[in-house]
Amino acid sequence: MRFLMVPGLGSSGPEHWQSLWERSYPGTMRVEQQDWSRPNRDQWIDQLAQAVRDAPGAILIGHSLGCAVVAHLAEQDPALSIAGALLVAPADVDAEDCVAPQVREFAPMPLDGLPFPAVVVSSTNDPYVKIERARFLAKAWGVRFVSAGPCRHINVAAGFGPWPAGEKILDELVRECRRPTQPNRDLVDAE
Repeated sequence: MRFLMVPGLGSSGPEHWQSLWERSYPGTMRVEQQDWSRPNRDQWIDQLAQAVRDAPGAILIGHSLGCAVVAHLAEQDPALSIAGALLVAPADVDAEDCVAPQVREFAPMPLDGLPFPAVVVSSTNDPYVKIERARFLAKAWGVRFVSAGPCRHINVAAGFGPWPAGEKILDELVRECRRPTQPNRDLVDAE
């Protein structure tokens, strides 16, 4: 199965778990953006849409603002061939008090159910999204939620280069995406 990495603001540096996974999973591609510091919502969504058209049936792996890009694309074009999504540390684009002004361009966060299997993973002390909000997003999207515990933003600054627990969650999602029919997903927290 192919993976498309969907980084957030600033992209993901070489030691970020997204970059490490990109190098270790053959065929994985990063969705490149024109300007990682000054995101433009329409351009970022268009770039992701093109990447999905170039790799139909891929699993999207979003981090931070990348999660909002995935949600916007799913809302705008639910028929695109996306196998599933791992949405890690979604930035709360609606919260004026905890995200950078350029991230607010992605508000409001789409709240429609996602048309593919997905998992939201969030920390109990992420400075860019409250755990209650991350749970709410997972419920609104109709997907599974996993609390990662007190891991801040699940990035290099929080001590994450390699992320074995994340790889286990990804493996579970891959298995789910390979099932011939999608059963009702369990919306219970996995602590």
